[in-house]
Amino acid sequence: MTRIIEKTNPRLTSLISLLKNKGRENEAKIWREIANRLETPNRNYAEVNLSKINRYAQNGETIIVPGKVLGSGVLEQSVKVAALNFSASATSKIRDAKGQCMTIEQLIKDNPKGSGVRILR
Repeated sequence: MTRIIEKTNPRLTSLISLLKNKGRENEAKIWREIANRLETPNRNYAEVNLSKINRYAQNGETIIVPGKVLGSGVLEQSVKVAALNFSASATSKIRDAKGQCMTIEQLIKDNPKGSGVRILR
């Protein structure tokens, strides 16, 4: 018999339900994909370094990370980064590069259709 384990973090459960609702309302598949990735166990969450964001993002682009952004590497372009969590060094390096750190909830509010957003993991 399989065990059903639910998330105990109230912020995470409300975020997952918000993502599913916005995905249905706006017919945006990106929010459903992020919700599916956040429903997985914590050990499967993405951990993305700034060097990877620098490698794959264009200047002025919006990036979403369904996990944590870490501060290893250098960020040379101005990007908007939305993630579940940020390390302290990552937030300072993103702000030094004239970028913007935001939560996934803020990104949903700013861009409900999810257009022009790239997922990194």
